[in-house]
Amino acid sequence: MAAIFLALGLSRVIRGWTSRLPGKVLPTLAYAALYLLLAYLLNFPLSLYDDYFREHQYGLSNQSFGEWLTDDLKGLALSLVFGSLVLLALYAAIRRTGRNWWMWGTGILAVFLVVSIFVSPVFISPLFNKYTPLPAGPVRDQILSMARANGVPADNVYLVDASKQSKRISANVSGLGSTIRVSLNDNLLNRSTPEEVQAVMGHELGHYVLNHIPKMLIFLVLIIGIGLWFVDWAFHRLIGSYGARWGIASVADVSGLPLLMALFAIFMFLATPAFNTIIRTQEQEADVFGLNAARQPDGFATIAMKLSEYRKIDPSPLEEMIFFDHPSGHTRVLTAMRWKAEHLQTE
Repeated sequence: MAAIFLALGLSRVIRGWTSRLPGKVLPTLAYAALYLLLAYLLNFPLSLYDDYFREHQYGLSNQSFGEWLTDDLKGLALSLVFGSLVLLALYAAIRRTGRNWWMWGTGILAVFLVVSIFVSPVFISPLFNKYTPLPAGPVRDQILSMARANGVPADNVYLVDASKQSKRISANVSGLGSTIRVSLNDNLLNRSTPEEVQAVMGHELGHYVLNHIPKMLIFLVLIIGIGLWFVDWAFHRLIGSYGARWGIASVADVSGLPLLMALFAIFMFLATPAFNTIIRTQEQEADVFGLNAARQPDGFATIAMKLSEYRKIDPSPLEEMIFFDHPSGHTRVLTAMRWKAEHLQTE
């Protein structure tokens, strides 16, 4: 995409259109929105194959093309609105702070990240799925009892109608502060035993008790900061050689956005093993917490096997370290059976 925007001159054309708008805010905002829209269109064939056709090939999707496209366009609308505002704020920082822009940019992105995590369970996620309180019954009682026993101030558990999109089993803890909620999808409820549900929800409660959301925020902000520093370093070296050819005067020139995004994408690709290891470590911590909280090692092991529908169950150690942001099914079954063996010896 960067090659299309820069080498073929598309970025220069867009800047020509948007520069006719009055002031400094509107041209930047318009360029950012057009870039995000055109990037979406350029990426659409791959997205269609990856998220629609391939999901159907593996029998995981429950959506018609129209339903999938509707969700995809909702995501585009959110990207255009919030993404444009983030880029507007970022370029304002670049123009006002010079070579220190990457530090200010990190702070700006951190604020937007915190706000997005805070509002997502209340305003964003309900645009795609319906969240309702889990119906009263033994499963709900067991989850709330486990929450109270572990100091989680949860008076409700939410059920998500994820089956409208997929057959995937999942649950999550989302939000920040007063918006934190524990949710499980209806596939988990309908396709799993009560013991398996307990095992999964013990894991999710572990994320809350172990403060994984704020810890992940800190790690993510640090990674973003290093990434923006790398972008600044590489950007100035590239425009020294290619700036005139691409029509980019400086890092403050909004027509350099495709290059900025490409450099950040390259950095995130290179940082994949480190980023995945941070997440995978938290997931492993939550696995152990969940085993101790739910005390359902067999349920945890069998649910790990069910997750192999869309996660490779037995990768090599190197493959797991580089590409997996969750422990593999093999690792999770081994963890569960080790826990069970140790407790059989002591009980």
